[in-house]
Amino acid sequence: MSQDTIFALSSGPPPAGIAVIRISGPQAGPALTALAGKLPTPRRATLATLAHPQDGAHLDRTMVLWLPGPGTATGEDSAELHLHGGRAVVAAVEAALATLPGLRRAQAGEFTRRAFAHGRIDLAEAEGLADLLSAETELQRRAALAMAEGTFSREVESWRATLLQLSARLEAALDFSDEDDVGAGEDTLPSGFIADCTKLAQDLETWLTRPRAEPLKEGFRVVLAGPPNAGKSTLFNALVEQEAAITAAEPGTTRDVLTHACALDGIPFVFVDTAGLRDEGAGEIERIGIARAKAAAQKADLILWLGPEGEGPEGEGPEGERPDLSSSFPRRRESSLWEVSARADDPTAPRKSPSAIHLSARTGEGMDHLREALITHARQSLPAPGEAALNQRQHTLLSDVAQSLHHATTEPDPLLAAENLRLARRSLDALIGRTSTEDMLDTLFGKFCIGK
Repeated sequence: MSQDTIFALSSGPPPAGIAVIRISGPQAGPALTALAGKLPTPRRATLATLAHPQDGAHLDRTMVLWLPGPGTATGEDSAELHLHGGRAVVAAVEAALATLPGLRRAQAGEFTRRAFAHGRIDLAEAEGLADLLSAETELQRRAALAMAEGTFSREVESWRATLLQLSARLEAALDFSDEDDVGAGEDTLPSGFIADCTKLAQDLETWLTRPRAEPLKEGFRVVLAGPPNAGKSTLFNALVEQEAAITAAEPGTTRDVLTHACALDGIPFVFVDTAGLRDEGAGEIERIGIARAKAAAQKADLILWLGPEGEGPEGEGPEGERPDLSSSFPRRRESSLWEVSARADDPTAPRKSPSAIHLSARTGEGMDHLREALITHARQSLPAPGEAALNQRQHTLLSDVAQSLHHATTEPDPLLAAENLRLARRSLDALIGRTSTEDMLDTLFGKFCIGK
C-alpha cells in the first residue's frame, strides 16, 4: 500500500457551516505543523490560525485535531481541520496542503481502505459501512449499522475458533491415532466430531435462512403485470403518488419498463410498470416492451397480476429452469404473486374471486388496504430492524462453509475431513477479508466518496 499522506474534504460539499478536511499518513503531523505552526495536544480540539507554508498568507482561524496512530480510524497518524465552510476557504487550504512534500489528494474510499489494511475494520464491516453511507430509509440504516459495527464479524470469528478446535482434534487423530486417549482410529473420526460439526452447520443455517440484504438495499421490487388496459399504469401512478406513467385508453400505451423507488412506512420499495401483454396486434417496439415486461417478472419480489385470474406468470420449474420468454411468463421461485382486480369502479371490467385484491386506483377504493398489505408482506420478507443481513457475496461464501462442513461429516477418511475443514476456514477468512483479491477490494472501496 502507498506510504503517501493523503488528504480530502470529508464533510459535505461547500458552502456549509463547517468543512472538515482529513489528513492521514506519516506526514500528517508535519503537515499540521506546517499550517498551524505547532502540533496541538493529541486528541484535543485546539483553536489555531492556519497559514500557507510557503508565503505565510493567512488561510483561516479554525479548530484542529492531532490524532497520532495507530489508535485512529485509519490506523495511521491523522489530523483534522474544521474550517469555515466556504468554497474559497476549502480550496485555499487544499491548495496549501498540495504543496507539501509527500502529500496528495485521496482517491475514492482510500481512507476506509487504509483502515481495512491496518486492521481497524474487516471486509464485512467495510461492506456495512458502504451500505450505511448509501442508506435512505431507517431499515437500511439499522441493518447497515449492525454490519458496520461488527455483528456478523464477531459471529465469523466465533465460527472460525470452533473450526480451529475441530481441526486440532482431527489433526490429533491423524498424528496420534495409535494412542488410546485421542479417541479415534486411522479410519474413524474423533468422538463427538460429527455432532459438533452438525451443530456449527446449524448455527450457519440460521444466517443463511435470514432475509437477504439486496431487497433491503435496492428496495422490495413490486412488478405490475397484465394485458393492455388492465389498469397497471393508473395503479402505478397511485402507488408512487405522482403521474409517472402515461395513461390512455389506447392499448400499448406503455411500451417500456418504468421504475420508481419510494418508501412506504419506512420500507424501501421499487414499483415497476410494464407493457401490456398480448399475443396479437403489437408492433415491433411494443413487442420489445413485452419481452422486457417478462424479464422484469423474473426479478420481482412480488407481482401484482392484473390480468385474467389464474393466468399470471408461473414460478420456475423444480430444477430452476427458465422457460422460453417468447412463449411464457416465468417468475422467480422466491417471488409471490397477488391477484388484483384494479377497476372496481368500472362495472364492465372483469371480476375476480373474493380472494383477490379489489380496488380502484381512480377513486382510491381499496388503495389503503393494498398499501398496508404491501408493507406487511415486505416487512416479513426483509431483515428485521437492526438485524445484519448477508449480501450475495457473503451468502455464497457462508454456503460454501456449510457445504464443506457437510462433506467433513460424511467423509470417513480423517484426511479428507481435515481438507474440508481447511476449505471451510478459507471461506470464512474470505468473508472478513483475510484472503481477498485486489480487484474485489478496488470495486468495493471505489464505491466510497473521496473523503471516506
